[in-house]
Amino acid sequence: MSSVLSTDYMRRALSLAKLALGYAKPYPAVGAIVVKNNVVVGMGHTQLAGSEHAEVMAISQAGDMARGAILHTVWEPACYYRNGPPCTQVIIDAGITEVHVAALNPDPLVSGRGIVELERAGIKTYVGEYQKEACEINEAYIKLITTGLPFVTVNFVMSLDGKIATRGRQSLWPSGEKAREILYDLWHAVDVIIVGSKTVVADGLYAKTRSCRGRGGAEKKQPLCLIVDSKGKISSKSRVFEKSGDMSLAVMRYALNDEKKREFSKKGVEVLEIQEEGGHLDLRELLLELGRRKISTVLVKGGGNLFGALFDCGLVDKIVVSILPVIVGGNRARTAVGGEGARLLSEVTRLTDVQVKEIDGNIMTSGYVEKRDVYRDS
Repeated sequence: MSSVLSTDYMRRALSLAKLALGYAKPYPAVGAIVVKNNVVVGMGHTQLAGSEHAEVMAISQAGDMARGAILHTVWEPACYYRNGPPCTQVIIDAGITEVHVAALNPDPLVSGRGIVELERAGIKTYVGEYQKEACEINEAYIKLITTGLPFVTVNFVMSLDGKIATRGRQSLWPSGEKAREILYDLWHAVDVIIVGSKTVVADGLYAKTRSCRGRGGAEKKQPLCLIVDSKGKISSKSRVFEKSGDMSLAVMRYALNDEKKREFSKKGVEVLEIQEEGGHLDLRELLLELGRRKISTVLVKGGGNLFGALFDCGLVDKIVVSILPVIVGGNRARTAVGGEGARLLSEVTRLTDVQVKEIDGNIMTSGYVEKRDVYRDS
């Protein structure tokens, strides 16, 4: 097969993998294509947890045509039992003769062993085609499996002068349906949305993500909403809990008394109790706790104090910002990022892989915090 055709098939496998984002948890988002005589005979992508893996789905669709065919997969196939036989064994049993893998799996249970198993069975393997793109799709999975921490994205909407709300506490919001749709898609793909208590008091609960049908027509569960509440500002009687609908919520306070815990419990709210560090809640410990629960993607929606604390602690991986063509002004208007901030220019947070787009008159900007590149390029 020519390299041009091979590249085209891997691109299609990557497109399939993107369909699994938001559904694959706690597994990587994978796309796979089975090709025979330059014809695609099977396609698959990661299904809801506990269902078929991408390679298994593609091979099942190919049926007898899989024998003697070539498999293109975004991720190294698993070589251990997990809700069924290892993908490597399914590939071997199907009679696949050649496998192209975009990226190796950093899971210690796999990490190159999948490739070794395939080669021992006489299957030709090729690794590294579109590796960067595959790692970007699974950047959250990579970070969680290698550090125990979820991937943290900070998202806010601000004016040209860096304000996220007016002095009357009215929050800024993108104008135009396309710009709003980008934010809905961003929210839809994450496991947890974190907000600070001041933001909840001022703005109430953020709108739920758009309904999106998942595998087999199932609707994806709404992200968990976690309220960072170190000073006990949120009451169990707050309207945020009354309007939550089917969205799960959690409040985090340290040393909450038993009576208040019971009050939250009656509302279906779990209380996480996190120790303090330097007079503030230990945000790293919070993220480690989320990681222990296999939560891989976190979106932080505000406010400025929470953003600042996360940047000060070096816990942010990615930034997605919508800049509106307006000037808010005023010392009392809320700024985007609070906290201690940088003392010197050499200490500022720098971004890489920055993308800038103009959508509906808004400037949509995204980038990765420089020191976090290791998680995407592993």
